[in-house]
Amino acid sequence: MALTKDQIKNTYPLPVYNYRVEIDGTTVGFSEVSGLSIAYETTSYAESPVASGSPGPRWMYMPAQEKAVNITLKKGVVPGVSIQTLYDWIHSIQTNRVDKKDIYVRLCDEEGNAVISWKVINAFPTKLDAPTFTASSNDAAVESMELMADGILMEKA
Repeated sequence: MALTKDQIKNTYPLPVYNYRVEIDGTTVGFSEVSGLSIAYETTSYAESPVASGSPGPRWMYMPAQEKAVNITLKKGVVPGVSIQTLYDWIHSIQTNRVDKKDIYVRLCDEEGNAVISWKVINAFPTKLDAPTFTASSNDAAVESMELMADGILMEKA
């Protein structure tokens, strides 16, 4: 029995290439986004033995604070566009002064409508890498920016 278009749309995984990134409401094209992870530190507690003669303490592990998020964004170098956008942001950083921004990474369906969004909260740049230059290669020049953020929220569109 053949599946209908709606059945396929609701049961098949979305392709990873159909996404868009928005920084402060502006869509910026990136070739790769990595590090969208939600993780927690753990804390261990030693529980006293219940009865005398029982073996040493029993260890319990519990989640603690949410870990800081480290995101990497990669994009091809486009004169006049990418250079200014990323360079101006990292160049604005000073000690105890930073321009934190919310970033949305939206995974889209075949019509370009967002299905799932990851909201990166209070992100700021920590590193901007220039492309790797190799005379024997004809690959596109790709710059990358590393960001640190307070957390990530997942939202269904």
